[in-house]
Amino acid sequence: MNKTIQAVTDRIIARSQKTRQAYLDKIDKARRQGPHRGVLSCGNLAHGFAACNQDDKASLRSMTKANIAITSAYNDMLSAHQPYETYPAIIKEAVAEVGSVAQFAGGVPAMCDGVTQGNPGMDLSLMSRDVIAMATAVGLSHNMFDGSLALGICDKIVPGLLIGSLAFGHLPTVFVPAGPMPSGIPNKEKARVRQAFVEGKASREELLEAEASSYHAAGTCTFYGTANSNQLVVEVMGLHLPGSSFVNPGTPLRDALTKAAAKQVTRLTDLGGNYMPIGHIVDEKAVVNGLVALLATGGSTNHTMHLVAVARAAGIIINWDDFSEISKVTPLLTHIYPNGSADINHFVAAGGMALLFKELLGAGLLHNDVNTICGHGLEQYTKEPVLVDGELEWRDGVSVSADPDVVASASNPFKPDGGLSVLDGNLGRAVMKTSALRANKTKIKAPAVVFEDQFDLKQAFEAGELDKDCIVVVRFQGPKAIGMPELHSLTPPMGVLQDRGFNVALVTDGRMSGASGKVPAAIHVTPEAYDGGLLAKVQNGDIIELDAETGTIELLVDEAELAQRENVLAQIDHHLQGMGRELFGGMRSQLTGAEQGACSLFVTQEQAQ
Repeated sequence: MNKTIQAVTDRIIARSQKTRQAYLDKIDKARRQGPHRGVLSCGNLAHGFAACNQDDKASLRSMTKANIAITSAYNDMLSAHQPYETYPAIIKEAVAEVGSVAQFAGGVPAMCDGVTQGNPGMDLSLMSRDVIAMATAVGLSHNMFDGSLALGICDKIVPGLLIGSLAFGHLPTVFVPAGPMPSGIPNKEKARVRQAFVEGKASREELLEAEASSYHAAGTCTFYGTANSNQLVVEVMGLHLPGSSFVNPGTPLRDALTKAAAKQVTRLTDLGGNYMPIGHIVDEKAVVNGLVALLATGGSTNHTMHLVAVARAAGIIINWDDFSEISKVTPLLTHIYPNGSADINHFVAAGGMALLFKELLGAGLLHNDVNTICGHGLEQYTKEPVLVDGELEWRDGVSVSADPDVVASASNPFKPDGGLSVLDGNLGRAVMKTSALRANKTKIKAPAVVFEDQFDLKQAFEAGELDKDCIVVVRFQGPKAIGMPELHSLTPPMGVLQDRGFNVALVTDGRMSGASGKVPAAIHVTPEAYDGGLLAKVQNGDIIELDAETGTIELLVDEAELAQRENVLAQIDHHLQGMGRELFGGMRSQLTGAEQGACSLFVTQEQAQ
């Protein structure tokens, strides 16, 4: 085992000793009540199976057959989640074949950042994760279930489902993916047209055609953003069937994997001899495995918050120092857009998850002594699913990449590190994704150009005010200010400035998309400007220095001068009303800082401790 990764794991275990034990005690207490519907009164139970057919009613009355909850984020506006429309029927049939019952426990919201990007609805995006977690808990709270299936793909949705499921950590839970859409136009070409549009060199019709040719079918977007990072991390944590993350929807193999996942969860319930709840799978080693896989593939920076919150839901405390230390010893093994030109389907063709597992295990970068939904250890995950005469089987995956430009070996990686830097300095702490940056773009020292709102940047860009070396500061975008929206709409103009030869970077207490990376961006700055961070004192022309190699983020202004300055007051009222944003004021005020997961769910627990 890599010594650094083992040391970080040991540190996390020690740091989490009290909170993890409290969590394990909680789920053990819950287990002792089972089967859970057995504690319900006759009236309660009758309500719970009233709409079932006679066979299912008899099964649920007997207390000897498993009842599996289906929690789904289906909607048909979100391409990644549209395939879930047919899953409940497939799952119920598969579960019935093994003599158990499945009920649809509840739906959770699923918003698409691709639709809300640069629009008012994006202010709700991050907070939707906590709503999803609570909605998951509401669905499971009926006490009717012996196991759970979680159907979700994208950005905040999988972390929310994970947090909610971990609140019911005594239940076996299997996550069921739907897979990516087939490849459309190359992501690099899509990015080129976006930048051309910003420069006035492409029409809106040309832009729309490029976007529609990229996002063109049911399934997950094919770039390696947060959605596909979710799928990869969840599989490495042992919550997916091996090789199931990136099988295209609407294929016989996809349906076979869905049926197999449904049957697998019935084997893990406390009614049999292979009890394996999600709370015993998601432990400190599984969390570290997830971090390693994320960093080895140049995954989404959103997980510097999501994985913190997910770990906390299981009583595990991680921080950005853990990310940073793991990143330094984890080689970059994939080039998937935005870290390269390939998409997730090309990753699969080059060897996919089975090859990734082999490389990481062979290099001593993953803990192998972990629980999964398929048993103990990760060897099963070095295999890939296939259909043989219509039957699902797993065979050994390839041992050598079919495309070394997409998947590299641990002995000859694309980079010796995972491409995530944690920056620390008088401006606070921030993260920077460096895996997609050119070698000479990891450090910059330039005057600040300050914006209070992302939408003001567009006007300055169009007026030519940013045609210079500069560090763009966009503040009052943090969790407590306006809910920490993604600022991906800033990527095209910033990319244009970089292509014009200017040295530019971004500093913000907001987020960037999981698909960002071309322009140096110090994001998630904490403490945020709205919560007393020094970012609120930055003025136009102040010199800021960013250095991903030394891990520094410094405002080069004399301390005496800073002491004389007043914090700029946030002008954010227009972000707090409309599109339902007024309903989230209470949640916004409870959100923790970015390094603590930007989460509202554990505030009262922390206060009690």
